[in-house]
Amino acid sequence: MLINLLKNYYLMKANKISIVILVAAAIVFYSCALRKSEPIVGKTFTAKNMQVQHGQELYMKHCQKCHPGGEGGLGPALNSTPAPGFLKKLQVRAGLGTMPSFNHQEIAKEDLKDIGKYLKALKHF
Repeated sequence: MLINLLKNYYLMKANKISIVILVAAAIVFYSCALRKSEPIVGKTFTAKNMQVQHGQELYMKHCQKCHPGGEGGLGPALNSTPAPGFLKKLQVRAGLGTMPSFNHQEIAKEDLKDIGKYLKALKHF
């Protein structure tokens, strides 16, 4: 009986240590932002049409805090991500990982398309 109690004690202790190690590894992994390019110097982005301009305004309101200029910050870089548009839209709606979700009242379907057009224009800037 004493042996079983000791085994359970050490198993519980090992599980707690494993959880602490996993959480620490996750914090280190997610806190390292990948920067793919140098900051744009001397050039400023100018929207070519109203949809891109509207997307830029929405991006600045909802996305800029975590994805500054489409680059990595608190969130990952968006300009260098090869993910297709539907996955990015799913990420916005579902809020996977540390990203918050945005429902249709916060970002309408057409607004989300405009944000995508802005990101595409910014990527090719």
